Amino acid sequence: MVFSFDEIEGVQHWTKLLKSYTPEDQREIEKIKDQIQHEHLATIIYTSGTTGNPKGVMLSHKNIVSNVLSCMEAFSFCNSDENILSFLPLNHIFERTVMYIYINKNVSIYFAEGMETIGPNLKEVKPVVFTTVPRLLEKVYEKIDAKGSELQGFKRKLFDWAVNLALQFDIGKPKGIFYNIQLSIADKLVYAKWREAVGGKIKAIVTGSAACQVKLLRLFTAAKIVVMEGYGLTETSPVISVNRFEEHSRRFGTIGTVIKDVDVKLGNDGEIICKGPNVMMGYYKHPELTEEVLKDGWFHTGDIGELIDGKFLKITDRNKEIFKISGGKSITPLSIENKMKESPYIEQIMVVGSNEKFAGALVVPAFDKIKEFFSRKNIAIDKDLDMTTDKDILRLIRTELDQYNKLFAAHEQVKKFQLVPNEWTIDGGELTATMKLRRKKSLISMHI
Repeated sequence: MVFSFDEIEGVQHWTKLLKSYTPEDQREIEKIKDQIQHEHLATIIYTSGTTGNPKGVMLSHKNIVSNVLSCMEAFSFCNSDENILSFLPLNHIFERTVMYIYINKNVSIYFAEGMETIGPNLKEVKPVVFTTVPRLLEKVYEKIDAKGSELQGFKRKLFDWAVNLALQFDIGKPKGIFYNIQLSIADKLVYAKWREAVGGKIKAIVTGSAACQVKLLRLFTAAKIVVMEGYGLTETSPVISVNRFEEHSRRFGTIGTVIKDVDVKLGNDGEIICKGPNVMMGYYKHPELTEEVLKDGWFHTGDIGELIDGKFLKITDRNKEIFKISGGKSITPLSIENKMKESPYIEQIMVVGSNEKFAGALVVPAFDKIKEFFSRKNIAIDKDLDMTTDKDILRLIRTELDQYNKLFAAHEQVKKFQLVPNEWTIDGGELTATMKLRRKKSLISMHI
């Protein structure tokens, strides 16, 4: 049956759903239900196409329902009298599966009016949890940081102290009573306002689709906002692993533990391979592509990972994004990018250099933070200045990159970079709808 939101001739209006069904209607519904089997196709969802053309992923009712049931325990902190805010697209499996979890938990679901109204909607709805992608989580903190930057004198020092304190936070590693006392003071004076900015009742934020900066995980967790970073693909309905709400089942820098009824193993090259009732039926009209990733019931994710302490899964890179420089050394760009994005002056970064002598990077600077940096030094910036070629700005970014370069092997270090004037966006085509970077689309001419 098809129902419309607007009045359309020849199509039943959605208000008909609110009317009482007749016994005949109920018999018709039961007849349809009896014809639907667990193994039948439920939906076709297209992949984001980060490493190639989008593919239609066929998911059965069993795929989706099994994943929902396996994830229920991770949402044990949600109660039926609490609210949820949703703003990620429902045409992607991440938000759709989470939506089924919410319905199963009997919580009240509210939908944001638009991406630009998420802030006001959070304060209005006061959710206990919402799902997001790391890029949006970065935006949330950027707004908090922007508010802090407006403070002056003692209030500014207090804000900076609280941030530095939060950056020292770690899970399951006690830092002593003095640190805990400071954390308690910071919570009352600063962190409570952060929670208020996202509604005041927030317990957790669930994030996926891409790696989240550990810096953000520390900041939000110290502020009593649990960030549950998880992992999965459209082909796995989608969840494979997730950091739980309970502290003993969370670990910074990982994507958590594998969910119930799903098996995971690592291939010889470290590729994450999984098996379970959540694994797709196959790619729509592409059996040859299905055979490439589904072997003996095991799905080959294309992601490279490792197990921490024998149970916490960690992504180190995407197999298809690893490249080699001309000397034959391999570069795993994701780990380098995630670390360098911790710089307050780097908005976005893409490491490049396939078959070149060394690695380089395209960098979208955090222009507002850079302006603030020069303002503190009483250096005026001409409003017509090209900030992508200014020597002082280039020197600042070079200093930031060199600071993080020390954490990587010599062949992994970013030797040369180029600043990009505009942020990579979904509308611009550089980001997928789930905010993953389309490397081929984003890559511009760069001679390194």
